[in-house]
Amino acid sequence: MSLLELRGVEVTYGDLPALRGVTVSVEAGETLSVVGANGAGKTTMLRTISGLMRPRAGEIRLDGARLDQLPSHAIVEHGVVQVPEGRKIFPSLSVLENLEMGSYIRSAKTRRREGLEQVFGLFPRLAERRRQAAGTMSGGEQQMLAIGRALMGAPILLLLDEPSVGIAQRLKVEIFNAIRTIQRAGTAVLLVEQDAHSTLAIAEQIYVLEHGRVVREGTARTLAVDDEIRRIYLGV
Repeated sequence: MSLLELRGVEVTYGDLPALRGVTVSVEAGETLSVVGANGAGKTTMLRTISGLMRPRAGEIRLDGARLDQLPSHAIVEHGVVQVPEGRKIFPSLSVLENLEMGSYIRSAKTRRREGLEQVFGLFPRLAERRRQAAGTMSGGEQQMLAIGRALMGAPILLLLDEPSVGIAQRLKVEIFNAIRTIQRAGTAVLLVEQDAHSTLAIAEQIYVLEHGRVVREGTARTLAVDDEIRRIYLGV
């Protein structure tokens, strides 16, 4: 049994289909990436997993238990935490206060100190700026903070939506290295990302979405040498 399974998931915006029979599985401790053009349904898929949208049909299961009938806060309590596109940090709060906001569920509160040690070990610059207002940091530093805040919730599955958008290359490298470290420590990662080069470097499995449908899937190694994938997503 996979850690996360989407089975024939369909989602609409009014009468407009956004996801069409999407079936995806994420194994425990792996990094799986979903790639596709803008409007392909990638963010919709993450929002549906998180309980922010409801599927019109299909099922979403975590360790065999239904998620798609639960409210979003209960999904977080089950260990599924999303880092949304655009980071959505609290700019007027300090770095430390933002991180503490991520450990609001009971199970995470009991390990807040260990969570902070993990985040500061992963992103040392957050430790240096712990008293700084989050809104005064660079975009890359804010993305580190958003990922760190999610880790404070002790997830078993981390959902990342476009973590490299608007970030300097140097910090982007740090963030993708951190994602690899998170996965190697045992947290499964479902990554939505337009930077296909970086994605192929860290993901084990790749799904390609087009117009709300899964049109290709396979290992990163296989798709990295696929001529069509290279032409459309790698520009070579």
